Amino acid sequence: MTIKKMIGKMHLWLGLLSGPVVLFLGITGSILAFQREIEEATQPYRYVAAQQSPQLPPTKIRAIAERQLPGKPIHSVTYGQQGRAAVVTFYHSAPDYHYLIYIDPYTGAVLKVKDMDSDFFRVVINGHFYLWLPPKVGQPIVASATLVFVVMMISGMVLWWPKNKAARKQRFSIKWNARWRRRNYDLHNVLGFYISWIAIFIAITGLVWGFQWFSAVVYGVTSGGKKAIAYYEPVSQKTSGAAADTNAIDILWTRVTQKYPQAQTIEVHFPETDSSAIAIAINPDERTYWKIDNLYFDRYTLQEIPVKHMYGKLSNTTGADKIARMNYDIHVGAVLGLPGKIMAFCASLLAASLPVTGFIIWRGRKKGKKTA
Repeated sequence: MTIKKMIGKMHLWLGLLSGPVVLFLGITGSILAFQREIEEATQPYRYVAAQQSPQLPPTKIRAIAERQLPGKPIHSVTYGQQGRAAVVTFYHSAPDYHYLIYIDPYTGAVLKVKDMDSDFFRVVINGHFYLWLPPKVGQPIVASATLVFVVMMISGMVLWWPKNKAARKQRFSIKWNARWRRRNYDLHNVLGFYISWIAIFIAITGLVWGFQWFSAVVYGVTSGGKKAIAYYEPVSQKTSGAAADTNAIDILWTRVTQKYPQAQTIEVHFPETDSSAIAIAINPDERTYWKIDNLYFDRYTLQEIPVKHMYGKLSNTTGADKIARMNYDIHVGAVLGLPGKIMAFCASLLAASLPVTGFIIWRGRKKGKKTA
Protein backbone atom coordinates (compact mmCIF):
# COMPACT_ATOMS: atom_id res chain seq x y z
CA MET A 1 0.00 0.00 0.00
CA THR A 2 1.40 3.40 -1.02
CA ILE A 3 1.70 6.31 1.40
CA LYS A 4 -1.06 8.20 -0.41
CA LYS A 5 -3.44 5.23 -0.06
CA MET A 6 -2.63 5.01 3.64
CA ILE A 7 -3.41 8.71 4.00
CA GLY A 8 -6.65 8.12 2.10
CA LYS A 9 -7.68 5.34 4.51
CA MET A 10 -6.86 7.55 7.49
CA HIS A 11 -8.82 10.43 5.95
CA LEU A 12 -11.82 8.17 5.42
CA TRP A 13 -12.03 6.65 8.90
CA LEU A 14 -11.28 9.88 10.72
CA GLY A 15 -14.00 11.52 8.66
CA LEU A 16 -16.55 8.84 9.53
CA LEU A 17 -15.58 9.13 13.19
CA SER A 18 -15.71 12.93 13.52
CA GLY A 19 -18.15 13.76 10.72
CA PRO A 20 -21.32 14.27 12.79
CA VAL A 21 -19.56 16.60 15.24
CA VAL A 22 -17.86 18.57 12.43
CA LEU A 23 -21.23 18.93 10.67
CA PHE A 24 -22.79 20.26 13.87
CA LEU A 25 -19.91 22.65 14.64
CA GLY A 26 -19.98 24.00 11.09
CA ILE A 27 -23.70 24.76 11.20
CA THR A 28 -23.66 26.33 14.67
CA GLY A 29 -20.48 28.24 13.80
CA SER A 30 -22.10 29.79 10.73
CA ILE A 31 -25.09 30.85 12.88
CA LEU A 32 -22.79 32.52 15.41
CA ALA A 33 -20.72 34.38 12.79
CA PHE A 34 -23.26 37.22 12.61
CA GLN A 35 -24.55 37.02 16.18
CA ARG A 36 -23.89 40.69 16.97
CA GLU A 37 -25.43 41.96 13.73
CA ILE A 38 -28.57 39.84 14.17
CA GLU A 39 -29.00 40.88 17.81
CA GLU A 40 -28.62 44.57 16.97
CA ALA A 41 -31.23 44.28 14.21
CA THR A 42 -33.79 42.33 16.27
CA GLN A 43 -33.44 43.70 19.83
CA PRO A 44 -34.75 47.28 20.03
CA TYR A 45 -34.15 47.45 23.80
CA ARG A 46 -30.43 47.87 23.05
CA TYR A 47 -31.11 51.46 21.96
CA VAL A 48 -32.29 54.63 23.69
CA ALA A 49 -32.87 58.23 22.71
CA ALA A 50 -29.54 60.06 23.03
CA GLN A 51 -29.67 63.03 25.41
CA GLN A 52 -27.39 65.90 26.37
CA SER A 53 -27.88 65.20 30.07
CA PRO A 54 -25.15 63.19 31.86
CA GLN A 55 -25.49 59.43 32.18
CA LEU A 56 -26.32 57.88 35.54
CA PRO A 57 -23.21 56.63 37.40
CA PRO A 58 -22.63 52.88 37.97
CA THR A 59 -23.87 52.84 41.59
CA LYS A 60 -27.25 54.29 40.57
CA ILE A 61 -27.54 51.88 37.65
CA ARG A 62 -26.69 49.06 40.07
CA ALA A 63 -29.39 50.13 42.52
CA ILE A 64 -32.01 50.14 39.77
CA ALA A 65 -30.93 46.71 38.53
CA GLU A 66 -30.83 45.15 41.99
CA ARG A 67 -34.50 45.97 42.47
CA GLN A 68 -35.25 43.77 39.47
CA LEU A 69 -33.25 40.78 40.75
CA PRO A 70 -33.02 41.15 44.54
CA GLY A 71 -30.45 39.00 46.29
CA LYS A 72 -28.31 38.42 43.20
CA PRO A 73 -24.93 40.23 43.17
CA ILE A 74 -24.04 42.27 40.09
CA HIS A 75 -21.03 41.38 37.98
CA SER A 76 -20.67 44.54 35.86
CA VAL A 77 -22.24 47.54 34.15
CA THR A 78 -21.37 48.30 30.53
CA TYR A 79 -21.82 51.74 28.99
CA GLY A 80 -21.90 52.07 25.21
CA GLN A 81 -21.87 54.99 22.82
CA GLN A 82 -24.59 57.64 22.79
CA GLY A 83 -27.94 56.11 22.00
CA ARG A 84 -27.03 52.75 23.58
CA ALA A 85 -28.62 51.24 26.65
CA ALA A 86 -26.45 50.46 29.67
CA VAL A 87 -26.16 46.69 30.16
CA VAL A 88 -26.04 45.24 33.67
CA THR A 89 -24.67 41.70 33.92
CA PHE A 90 -25.64 39.32 36.69
CA TYR A 91 -23.45 36.25 36.50
CA HIS A 92 -22.50 33.52 38.94
CA SER A 93 -21.33 29.93 38.51
CA ALA A 94 -22.58 28.49 41.82
CA PRO A 95 -25.52 28.87 41.98
CA ASP A 96 -25.59 29.08 38.21
CA TYR A 97 -27.40 32.07 36.70
CA HIS A 98 -26.83 34.63 33.97
CA TYR A 99 -29.05 37.67 33.43
CA LEU A 100 -28.72 40.88 31.43
CA ILE A 101 -30.72 43.98 32.30
CA TYR A 102 -30.91 46.80 29.75
CA ILE A 103 -31.39 50.25 31.34
CA ASP A 104 -31.70 53.72 29.85
CA PRO A 105 -28.52 55.39 31.22
CA TYR A 106 -30.15 58.84 31.09
CA THR A 107 -33.52 58.18 32.73
CA GLY A 108 -32.95 54.92 34.61
CA ALA A 109 -35.90 53.24 32.86
CA VAL A 110 -35.64 49.43 32.76
CA LEU A 111 -35.96 48.33 29.13
CA LYS A 112 -35.47 44.57 29.37
CA VAL A 113 -34.69 41.87 31.93
CA LYS A 114 -33.23 38.93 30.02
CA ASP A 115 -32.59 35.43 31.29
CA MET A 116 -29.62 34.32 29.19
CA ASP A 117 -30.31 30.64 29.84
CA SER A 118 -33.21 30.91 27.38
CA ASP A 119 -31.46 33.22 24.90
CA PHE A 120 -31.26 31.70 21.40
CA PHE A 121 -27.60 32.51 20.79
CA ARG A 122 -26.62 31.42 24.30
CA VAL A 123 -28.24 28.05 23.62
CA VAL A 124 -26.37 27.80 20.30
CA ILE A 125 -23.07 28.75 21.97
CA ASN A 126 -23.53 26.06 24.62
CA GLY A 127 -24.11 23.55 21.85
CA HIS A 128 -21.11 24.79 19.86
CA PHE A 129 -18.81 24.61 22.88
CA TYR A 130 -20.19 21.61 24.78
CA LEU A 131 -22.79 19.82 22.59
CA TRP A 132 -25.26 20.71 25.38
CA LEU A 133 -23.46 18.24 27.62
CA PRO A 134 -21.76 19.01 30.94
CA PRO A 135 -18.64 21.07 30.09
CA LYS A 136 -16.27 18.41 31.43
CA VAL A 137 -17.80 15.92 28.99
CA GLY A 138 -18.73 18.07 26.00
CA GLN A 139 -15.58 20.19 25.72
CA PRO A 140 -13.14 17.26 25.27
CA ILE A 141 -15.44 15.77 22.60
CA VAL A 142 -15.61 19.05 20.68
CA ALA A 143 -11.86 19.67 21.05
CA SER A 144 -10.99 16.13 19.94
CA ALA A 145 -13.27 16.36 16.89
CA THR A 146 -11.66 19.72 16.02
CA LEU A 147 -8.19 18.21 16.29
CA VAL A 148 -9.26 15.37 14.00
CA PHE A 149 -10.65 17.96 11.59
CA VAL A 150 -7.26 19.69 11.44
CA VAL A 151 -5.60 16.36 10.62
CA MET A 152 -8.24 15.76 7.95
CA MET A 153 -7.64 19.15 6.35
CA ILE A 154 -3.93 18.40 6.12
CA SER A 155 -4.50 14.88 4.77
CA GLY A 156 -7.15 16.24 2.41
CA MET A 157 -4.61 18.67 0.95
CA VAL A 158 -2.24 15.77 0.35
CA LEU A 159 -4.98 13.79 -1.41
CA TRP A 160 -6.08 16.84 -3.39
CA TRP A 161 -2.59 17.63 -4.67
CA PRO A 162 -2.54 16.80 -8.42
CA LYS A 163 -0.10 14.26 -9.80
CA ASN A 164 0.79 16.40 -12.81
CA LYS A 165 0.21 19.83 -14.35
CA ALA A 166 -2.50 18.51 -16.66
CA ALA A 167 -4.68 17.50 -13.70
CA ARG A 168 -4.03 20.70 -11.76
CA LYS A 169 -6.53 22.89 -13.59
CA GLN A 170 -9.40 20.48 -12.93
CA ARG A 171 -8.64 20.43 -9.21
CA PHE A 172 -9.44 24.15 -8.95
CA SER A 173 -12.93 24.03 -10.51
CA ILE A 174 -16.17 22.09 -10.22
CA LYS A 175 -17.45 20.31 -13.30
CA TRP A 176 -21.08 21.37 -13.07
CA ASN A 177 -22.21 19.60 -16.27
CA ALA A 178 -20.92 16.20 -15.08
CA ARG A 179 -23.03 13.44 -13.49
CA TRP A 180 -24.15 14.09 -9.92
CA ARG A 181 -21.58 11.72 -8.39
CA ARG A 182 -18.78 13.62 -10.11
CA ARG A 183 -20.27 16.96 -9.00
CA ASN A 184 -20.42 15.69 -5.45
CA TYR A 185 -16.79 14.55 -5.69
CA ASP A 186 -15.74 17.99 -6.93
CA LEU A 187 -17.79 19.73 -4.23
CA HIS A 188 -15.92 17.75 -1.59
CA ASN A 189 -12.43 18.16 -3.03
CA VAL A 190 -12.49 21.60 -4.64
CA LEU A 191 -14.49 23.37 -1.92
CA GLY A 192 -12.46 21.52 0.71
CA PHE A 193 -9.29 22.95 -0.80
CA TYR A 194 -10.57 26.52 -0.91
CA ILE A 195 -11.97 26.65 2.63
CA SER A 196 -8.94 24.94 4.19
CA TRP A 197 -7.01 28.21 4.17
CA ILE A 198 -9.69 29.85 6.33
CA ALA A 199 -11.00 26.86 8.29
CA ILE A 200 -7.52 26.03 9.58
CA PHE A 201 -7.46 29.31 11.54
CA ILE A 202 -10.98 28.73 12.86
CA ALA A 203 -10.01 25.22 13.97
CA ILE A 204 -6.71 26.24 15.56
CA THR A 205 -8.34 29.02 17.58
CA GLY A 206 -10.96 26.50 18.70
CA LEU A 207 -8.20 24.15 19.85
CA VAL A 208 -6.66 26.95 21.92
CA TRP A 209 -9.83 26.87 24.05
CA GLY A 210 -10.20 23.12 23.91
CA PHE A 211 -6.75 21.99 25.08
CA GLN A 212 -4.52 23.78 27.57
CA TRP A 213 -1.47 22.03 26.14
CA PHE A 214 -2.31 23.32 22.65
CA SER A 215 -2.76 26.85 23.97
CA ALA A 216 0.67 26.61 25.62
CA VAL A 217 2.22 25.33 22.38
CA VAL A 218 0.76 28.19 20.31
CA TYR A 219 1.94 30.77 22.83
CA GLY A 220 5.38 29.16 22.96
CA VAL A 221 5.69 29.22 19.16
CA THR A 222 4.57 32.86 18.85
CA SER A 223 6.69 34.05 21.79
CA GLY A 224 9.90 32.23 20.94
CA GLY A 225 9.58 29.61 23.66
CA LYS A 226 8.25 31.72 26.55
CA LYS A 227 5.34 30.81 28.81
CA ALA A 228 2.29 33.00 29.25
CA ILE A 229 1.83 34.58 32.66
CA ALA A 230 -1.36 33.12 34.12
CA TYR A 231 -4.26 35.48 34.76
CA TYR A 232 -4.66 36.63 38.33
CA GLU A 233 -6.86 39.19 40.03
CA PRO A 234 -5.00 42.05 41.72
CA VAL A 235 -6.05 42.87 45.26
CA SER A 236 -6.82 46.04 47.15
CA GLN A 237 -4.47 46.64 50.08
CA LYS A 238 -6.73 47.12 53.05
CA THR A 239 -4.71 48.81 55.79
CA SER A 240 -5.63 49.86 59.29
CA GLY A 241 -7.69 52.99 59.24
CA ALA A 242 -8.41 52.71 55.52
CA ALA A 243 -12.02 53.27 54.57
CA ALA A 244 -13.44 52.65 51.12
CA ASP A 245 -15.12 55.72 49.67
CA THR A 246 -18.74 54.81 49.04
CA ASN A 247 -18.47 56.61 45.71
CA ALA A 248 -15.13 55.01 44.68
CA ILE A 249 -16.64 53.25 41.67
CA ASP A 250 -18.40 56.39 40.46
CA ILE A 251 -15.24 58.47 40.89
CA LEU A 252 -13.16 55.98 38.91
CA TRP A 253 -15.83 55.68 36.21
CA THR A 254 -15.92 59.46 35.80
CA ARG A 255 -12.12 59.61 35.69
CA VAL A 256 -11.85 56.87 33.06
CA THR A 257 -14.70 58.28 30.96
CA GLN A 258 -12.93 61.65 30.78
CA LYS A 259 -9.55 60.07 30.03
CA TYR A 260 -10.89 57.83 27.23
CA PRO A 261 -13.47 59.94 25.36
CA GLN A 262 -13.11 57.79 22.21
CA ALA A 263 -14.00 54.54 24.00
CA GLN A 264 -16.94 52.75 22.40
CA THR A 265 -17.67 50.71 25.53
CA ILE A 266 -16.64 51.07 29.17
CA GLU A 267 -17.35 48.10 31.42
CA VAL A 268 -17.19 48.60 35.19
CA HIS A 269 -16.71 45.46 37.31
CA PHE A 270 -17.86 45.60 40.91
CA PRO A 271 -15.48 44.13 43.52
CA GLU A 272 -16.78 40.86 44.98
CA THR A 273 -14.87 41.00 48.28
CA ASP A 274 -13.34 43.67 50.53
CA SER A 275 -9.92 42.84 49.05
CA SER A 276 -10.97 42.77 45.39
CA ALA A 277 -9.84 45.48 43.02
CA ILE A 278 -12.19 47.59 40.93
CA ALA A 279 -11.74 46.56 37.29
CA ILE A 280 -12.69 48.77 34.33
CA ALA A 281 -12.44 47.58 30.72
CA ILE A 282 -12.14 50.20 27.96
CA ASN A 283 -12.81 49.04 24.42
CA PRO A 284 -12.05 51.41 21.51
CA ASP A 285 -13.77 49.03 19.03
CA GLU A 286 -17.00 47.38 20.16
CA ARG A 287 -16.85 44.96 17.20
CA THR A 288 -13.77 43.21 18.60
CA TYR A 289 -12.29 42.36 21.99
CA TRP A 290 -8.52 42.14 21.61
CA LYS A 291 -7.87 45.90 21.85
CA ILE A 292 -9.44 46.25 25.30
CA ASP A 293 -7.46 48.07 28.00
CA ASN A 294 -8.18 46.42 31.35
CA LEU A 295 -7.47 48.73 34.28
CA TYR A 296 -7.42 47.67 37.93
CA PHE A 297 -7.74 50.05 40.87
CA ASP A 298 -7.30 49.74 44.62
CA ARG A 299 -10.78 50.28 46.01
CA TYR A 300 -9.42 52.17 49.04
CA THR A 301 -6.72 54.43 47.57
CA LEU A 302 -8.17 54.58 44.01
CA GLN A 303 -4.63 54.07 42.71
CA GLU A 304 -4.14 51.98 39.58
CA ILE A 305 -2.66 48.51 40.16
CA PRO A 306 -0.33 47.29 37.39
CA VAL A 307 -0.54 43.65 36.29
CA LYS A 308 1.97 41.43 34.51
CA HIS A 309 -0.43 39.12 32.64
CA MET A 310 -1.71 39.83 29.13
CA TYR A 311 -5.12 41.07 30.26
CA GLY A 312 -3.97 44.52 31.31
CA LYS A 313 -3.22 47.47 29.06
CA LEU A 314 -2.81 46.63 25.38
CA SER A 315 0.30 48.83 25.17
CA ASN A 316 2.04 46.63 27.75
CA THR A 317 1.49 43.36 25.88
CA THR A 318 3.92 41.45 23.69
CA GLY A 319 3.28 40.21 20.16
CA ALA A 320 2.43 36.75 21.50
CA ASP A 321 0.04 38.32 24.03
CA LYS A 322 -1.75 40.21 21.26
CA ILE A 323 -2.16 37.03 19.22
CA ALA A 324 -3.58 35.25 22.28
CA ARG A 325 -5.97 38.14 22.93
CA MET A 326 -7.10 37.98 19.28
CA ASN A 327 -8.13 34.32 19.58
CA TYR A 328 -11.90 34.91 19.76
CA ASP A 329 -11.87 37.65 17.11
CA ILE A 330 -9.92 35.39 14.74
CA HIS A 331 -12.28 32.48 15.44
CA VAL A 332 -15.37 34.45 14.37
CA GLY A 333 -13.59 36.49 11.66
CA ALA A 334 -14.18 39.82 13.46
CA VAL A 335 -10.46 40.63 13.39
CA LEU A 336 -10.90 41.48 9.68
CA GLY A 337 -14.21 43.27 10.12
CA LEU A 338 -17.27 42.42 7.99
CA PRO A 339 -15.22 40.69 5.22
CA GLY A 340 -13.69 38.43 7.86
CA LYS A 341 -17.11 37.53 9.24
CA ILE A 342 -18.35 36.71 5.75
CA MET A 343 -15.33 34.45 5.23
CA ALA A 344 -15.89 32.74 8.59
CA PHE A 345 -19.57 32.22 7.78
CA CYS A 346 -18.86 30.72 4.36
CA ALA A 347 -15.98 28.57 5.64
CA SER A 348 -18.10 27.21 8.52
CA LEU A 349 -21.05 26.42 6.28
CA LEU A 350 -18.88 24.72 3.65
CA ALA A 351 -16.97 22.83 6.35
CA ALA A 352 -20.33 21.46 7.49
CA SER A 353 -20.93 20.15 3.96
CA LEU A 354 -17.67 18.16 3.81
CA PRO A 355 -18.82 15.27 6.06
CA VAL A 356 -21.99 14.99 3.93
CA THR A 357 -20.26 14.98 0.53
CA GLY A 358 -17.51 12.74 1.91
CA PHE A 359 -20.07 10.24 3.22
CA ILE A 360 -21.81 10.18 -0.19
CA ILE A 361 -18.46 9.45 -1.88
CA TRP A 362 -17.80 6.60 0.56
CA ARG A 363 -21.28 5.10 0.14
CA GLY A 364 -21.03 5.34 -3.63
CA ARG A 365 -17.74 3.49 -3.69
CA LYS A 366 -19.03 0.86 -1.27
CA LYS A 367 -22.10 0.21 -3.40
CA GLY A 368 -19.92 0.10 -6.50
CA LYS A 369 -17.78 -2.65 -4.98
CA LYS A 370 -20.87 -4.71 -4.11
CA THR A 371 -22.26 -4.53 -7.66
CA ALA A 372 -18.89 -5.16 -9.29
